Amino acid sequence: MKFSEQWLRSWVNPPVSSEDLVARLSMAGLEVDSVTPAAGQFGGVVVGEILSAEQHPDADKLRVCQVSNGNESFQVVCGAPNARPGIKIPFAMIGAELPGDFKIKKAKLRGVESNGMLCSASELQISDDNSGLMELAADAPVGQSIRDYLNLDDVSIEVDLTPNRGDCLSLAGLAREVGALYAAPVLRPQVPVMAAVH
Repeated sequence: MKFSEQWLRSWVNPPVSSEDLVARLSMAGLEVDSVTPAAGQFGGVVVGEILSAEQHPDADKLRVCQVSNGNESFQVVCGAPNARPGIKIPFAMIGAELPGDFKIKKAKLRGVESNGMLCSASELQISDDNSGLMELAADAPVGQSIRDYLNLDDVSIEVDLTPNRGDCLSLAGLAREVGALYAAPVLRPQVPVMAAVH
């Protein structure tokens, strides 16, 4: 069974590190098979908005975009097929570091200056999708860190449950187990009651 550590901590949040939590789960008989980060290690990537996108004068597959970081506008050359005005995307600004120790610098692509990089989900190691830019929700706050906006400082924990531990086949069951292991209170998230529609 796989679950997000942040999701588990929304139910029960003992004052311990991720490593201690994983070790205690294993010692309790819930063998942890893997702990996978939600995304690769990167910094300097914010929510950006494409203000305009025009054809590159010397390249058919490139577009020259004006991108806002909430405070100012930057010219960025992009080859993604879905680069168009009005969408919000991950914007790696000058000085950003992407997975694989890749640093973003000012560059010229076919003679046109580019001040940053617009990112796909695979370039941030969020998923394998490399079909184009990662499009964010229309209400994404321009300028906010992508790590904060998408809650990427999280891990996916996979536990291998034995047949006698059916009580841990749900997040509620895992939360009760962790609460018992650490003598920590388990707080079921409040779900608003919806009125019936006739």
